[in-house]
Amino acid sequence: MDRALEFDEHRPALFGLAYRMLGARADAEDVVQDAFLRWQNAPLDQIRSPRSYLMTVAARLALDALNAAHRKRETYFGEWLAEPLVTTEPPDRTLEKAESLSIAFLHVLETLSPAERVAFLMREVFDQSYEEVAQALETSEVNSRQLVARARKHLQERRPRFVVDPARHQAVLYRFLTACTSGDTDALLSMVKQDAIVHADGGGKAPAVVNPIYGAEKIVRLMLGLVRKQRADLQGGYLTTINGQPGFVFTVGGQVTSVVTLDLDDDDRIQAIYFVANPDKLHLTAL
Repeated sequence: MDRALEFDEHRPALFGLAYRMLGARADAEDVVQDAFLRWQNAPLDQIRSPRSYLMTVAARLALDALNAAHRKRETYFGEWLAEPLVTTEPPDRTLEKAESLSIAFLHVLETLSPAERVAFLMREVFDQSYEEVAQALETSEVNSRQLVARARKHLQERRPRFVVDPARHQAVLYRFLTACTSGDTDALLSMVKQDAIVHADGGGKAPAVVNPIYGAEKIVRLMLGLVRKQRADLQGGYLTTINGQPGFVFTVGGQVTSVVTLDLDDDDRIQAIYFVANPDKLHLTAL
């Protein structure tokens, strides 16, 4: 067996698991690199399935990294959102799996315990067996089933999963941005749900609301205020695919200043807006 070739076959899944766990590209790449080093030294005669072995190793490494990251995030300024990834095409072949990469979904994942997150991702996103989940968490299969069920229920209560066609999603985003730049209050109010919310991550290094903004009227006022104060930002930029979904990258003088993505309901109305403006998270190389 060519170990390097075998590892490269599973690299996308390993990165996908680690990134969904950690929300940061560099941290996910560190997990993948550490998994490769362990794979190079693993006794092959004791490995029944390379994928199962590698996913288990990556899950454990990501779990350790997540526990360390949580300590740092306790002192993070404002809300913490995942680092945006420009994806040239959905890294997962189905819309459902691409949706699990979205900024919105990763934000809800933050509300799970680390063990629940590992269990849910391995089972529901990467199709690992309950036995494999149990091995990764060093627990019983019964407990792994309970963790997955609890995580699934928790996520469904906080964010029912609507898989929106990318073309429709992009059309809504384009209409939203057009209404913002033209100051069309009525159009914005028609697109934004009454109980919508804005999440923003400036990390204390870029202008951003520190706490979530709730309600359509407040959100519309916020957006129109941003247009007046930062018109140059809103006039520059480009549409692209962010974390498997349509997003917009704002630029000034060729430099990325922020990224916005929308979370839509099953009627294509905006139920959440996500801004990432922390410059440490805006190194937008394509995945």
